[in-house]
Parts: sequence; C-alpha cells; structure tokens
Amino acid sequence: MSIKITHTDKAPAAIGPYSQATVVGNLVFTSGQIPIIPETGEHVKDDIKKATRQSLENVKAILENSGSSLEKVAKVNIFISDMNNFAALNEVYSEYFSDHKPARCCVEVARLPQDNLVEIEAIAEI
Repeated sequence: MSIKITHTDKAPAAIGPYSQATVVGNLVFTSGQIPIIPETGEHVKDDIKKATRQSLENVKAILENSGSSLEKVAKVNIFISDMNNFAALNEVYSEYFSDHKPARCCVEVARLPQDNLVEIEAIAEI
C-alpha cells in the first residue's frame, strides 16, 4: 500500500517537516490544524469559538482536497490550551458535527504551536 501526500492552498501550509495530510488506502489522515487563516497567514488567538471554527475550516478544506468530507470523519483529536474553553469549543464543534458524531478525544495541553488556543486533526474515509 502506498502513501499519497496531499496539499491545498485552501488550508495553511505546513509550518514544519510534515504534510497537511496523507492518504493511505481509503483513509485520509490530516495533520493537526491550528487556527491560521490561509489567505493571510494570520492566527486567530483572541477567541476560542473563532479559533475552533478556523481550525475546523482548515480540516474541512484538507479533507475535501483529499477526496473526503466532514461527513466521512471517523475520529477527531482535539488539543486545547485551556479546558475552561471546552464548552465554547463544543458549541462550534457541534455546528460541524451535528448528526454525524465521530469518535473523539479532547485533551488540555501545556502549550500549542505558536501559542494557539486549539489544534484539531481528523481521520476520515475517502
């Protein structure tokens, strides 16, 4: 089985030695997406709801570029800098995953790349 690397300009470019996503068989694995606006490179750091929305929009763009969609997500991993933001994060998350509820974990971490509030990654079927 071969690994295909995918990239879209509709999501931020990788800021390190990794890919936006890899496709293995009929699965796509996104890298963690911090809330960077791809058109400007600006980070959304002032509001957890806006940051969550931007991270999910980045994941969505990568999935669609890889031949998948949010409706085909099997697993989501969320890293959050402050668990006090959990309810606000869930409010936005439920807009993206309302009827379809993939398996998920959400953990508080000491620090995220470039001091962002949230990072989200997904595994989805193609």
